[in-house]
Formats: sequence, structure tokens, C-alpha cells
Amino acid sequence: MREIEVPMPKLSMTMEEGELIAWVKQEGEQVRAGDVIAEVNSDKVEMEVESPADGTLVRHTATEGDVVPVGAPIATLATEAEELLGGLFGPADGDGSAASGDGATTAEAAADEEKTAVETETAGAVGATPAAPAAARTPVVPAARRRAAELGVDLATVTGTGGDGLVRVDDVEAAAAAPAGAAAPAPSAAAGAVDSGEPAPSASATLPLRGAEPGTGPVPAATAPRAAEDVDEVPLSAMRRTVARRLVESMQSTPHVYLTITVDAEALLALRAELNRQLQGGGEDLKVSVNDLIVKACAGLLRTNPDLNVSWGGDKLLVHRRVHVGIAVALDGGLVVPVVRDADRKALTQVAREAKELAGKARAGKLAAAELTGGTFTVSNLGMYGIDRFTAVINPPEAAILAVGAAVAEPVATEDGGVEVHRRMRLTLSIDHRALDGATGARFLAQLKSVLEQPLQILA
Repeated sequence: MREIEVPMPKLSMTMEEGELIAWVKQEGEQVRAGDVIAEVNSDKVEMEVESPADGTLVRHTATEGDVVPVGAPIATLATEAEELLGGLFGPADGDGSAASGDGATTAEAAADEEKTAVETETAGAVGATPAAPAAARTPVVPAARRRAAELGVDLATVTGTGGDGLVRVDDVEAAAAAPAGAAAPAPSAAAGAVDSGEPAPSASATLPLRGAEPGTGPVPAATAPRAAEDVDEVPLSAMRRTVARRLVESMQSTPHVYLTITVDAEALLALRAELNRQLQGGGEDLKVSVNDLIVKACAGLLRTNPDLNVSWGGDKLLVHRRVHVGIAVALDGGLVVPVVRDADRKALTQVAREAKELAGKARAGKLAAAELTGGTFTVSNLGMYGIDRFTAVINPPEAAILAVGAAVAEPVATEDGGVEVHRRMRLTLSIDHRALDGATGARFLAQLKSVLEQPLQILA
């Protein structure tokens, strides 16, 4: 019998640290290779950590809520196994996913929440004496936990219909729709836990004071200090912390330059309407959005403008041979950017289907790490909120991001001196001035304007 350390795995190209959300296996429990022992949050997505071998989980070397650097130990395992699961903790490849013969990744397998995700809603104070027996725990799909927080449902009152009593999203929604008294509502603090990736605290729960001196222990939630009586302190979710860290890093390390151009959107909107009319007439359950058309147009131009499809590599420039376009998706608790891979090689309808599927998975918290990494360019669209123009922060390590505003009706002068009303939209390109010159970005925008104003080129 020998002891081995289980490290915080590197689940994506950009991952530097992960937050330990919950222990699925407790100290002293027997585990088999591939068993999920913990859940972590990294790069705005929840993932599962699997045991690398058969054995006994001797001790937790990190506690729930800890932010642990990649490679640092989170647990110790006693095992007689001579071989560990290969590649589980290895570095990611250039696309941000662990390389394998069939293209599958551990991160993708870990994203299958319906199969293996287990959460505890009754975890006690972190750092309790390991000799005490583990409390009974309710197995819950992470997406169901978040839905319970949104609906104010106490998961302890929900009966799971999945295997081994696993609580699914449908179970939570059924409990919320039940008559009063059938399910006890969660405390009001649940409102602050929406999309936090953590269960709402009970009245007796404790809030660990991050950064406190060793040995000071948790601070009771009831006595946690407040800035003022009329201010509610809402702990940052792991997603919000990740978003904040990456945006600060981007703005501090990347010299942004912003370029804006105005596009006449009449032809683009007419094409979209006609495409959707034909899709509906053909029985297709799909609608092409303006954003789908812009993503496809950008992808085609990036293929012919490799100078823009680059990343800053410190002492070198990384020119990407493939075009992977990220699509910014706003969530209640932050922002994620799933990636449509090889968007330049796919038909518009395929891009539209993938974009819709990725957005749905993002809102359900089911994105795999591989679906969030490897982007070479990003499109961020706030036009649906009536925003006519804005600037977007570059998503490292990419070198450019396009901000898309709403199509707004405006008077336009005609060649004969008259005035017509056209719908026009503003596009703002943010570029990393280390990797790109302003003229390079300006040429790209001019070409994009031409394509969008003559949108049949998108279908060519």
C-alpha cells in the first residue's frame, strides 16, 4: 500500500487554479479508479475530479471553498495500483483539451452531469474532525442545485427520481409547482446564490472567511460583518470571481484599441427573414439569428485574413490555421464564451444549430471545458437589449473581439438628395495592439461591412 497525491487537474488551456466546490467522497471512503471524488469550478464551468486509482481516500488536503493552483494536491489516496489513469492530470493541447486518439477528453466526460455529478446540500463547517461520520447527503445534479436556488426550493425536501435518488432539474421544478406545504422554501439567502454554483446556506450554516489567519475558523453567518444596515453582502460566485480576474488581467496586460464602423443592415435583415421563411416552410425547427450571420461572415473573413486570427505569445505571434469563433453568452451569474469550432468550414445552418445548442448548455451549466477553450476570435452581441454600440474586453489569449450593437432605424441621405430611413448597426472591433495594427483591424471591418451589406456572400 502506498500513498499518492491527487492534484488539482488542468482542465483547460487557460486554467491556472480551480475552486473546490464540494467533496463527493469523504475521508476513509473506498474509491475505484474513475469514481468522482470532488467537484471543482474553473474557467466558469463546473467539472468533476476523478480518482486516478482504486484505493482509500486517506485525507482531504483542501477544503470546500479553497482556491487551489493547478497541480497542487487536494487529496491523498492510499492505493496498491501500479498504474494510474493516463492523461487525467496532463497538460492541455493547443486547443485547450487533453489529447487522445479519438478526440475525446476527460473534461468532456466529466461534463456529463446526468451520469455522475453528486452534490451535498448538508455539508457542515469546513475542517471538521475527520473521525466524525459523514452526514447523509442528497445526490443532486449541479444544474438542479442552481435551479433550486432560483426557485427557492429546499433540496432536502425534494425526492429524486434518478438512479440512487439523484435529484434532477425536473424534480426541483415539480417540487416548486407542488401545493404549499409540500416543499419547504429555502431561506431568503437563496436569492443571493443564483448561479453561484454553491448551495444556499441554511440558518445554521457558516461562511468561511477567505484569507483569514490560520486557525481563526469560520465566521457564523448571523454575525458576519456588514458595511451598513441597508447593504446586503452577497458572496461572489466562483463564476463571477473568474470573470473578474480574467477581465482585470485582460485590461491590465492587453493594450486595447477600439475601431467602430456603421453597417446598413437592411439587406442583412431581409436575408435573415427569407432564410427563416424557407426553413419554416421546409419543416426545419431552426431560426437563423443576425448573430449567426455575423459569426459566419467573420469566420469566412478570418480565413482570408490570417493576420487577425492570431494570439499574442509573449516573444512570438501565434497564427492559427483554424478558425474557432467564440460566442459570448450572458448568464445570471456572469458570462461564458462557448466556441463554434471551424466555423469557416461549416454551413450557416450548422453554425446556427451549434450556437443555439452551446447557448442552451451554457444556461444549463452543462458546457464541457473543451467547449470553452481554443477560440481564436469572439463575437459579443448586445443588440437584443437595445444597446446601439459598446466596446468589449478582449478574451485572452485571443487578439480581437467584435462588439455588435442593435439595428436602429435612422435617416439616411440618398444620392439624389432625398432622405430614407434605414436600419443601421454599429460594430466595434477591439484589438490587441501588441499583435495587430489599427490598419489591420480597419481593413477587416471594411471587408465585414461590405459582406454584411451584400449578405449573399455569406452563403457563398
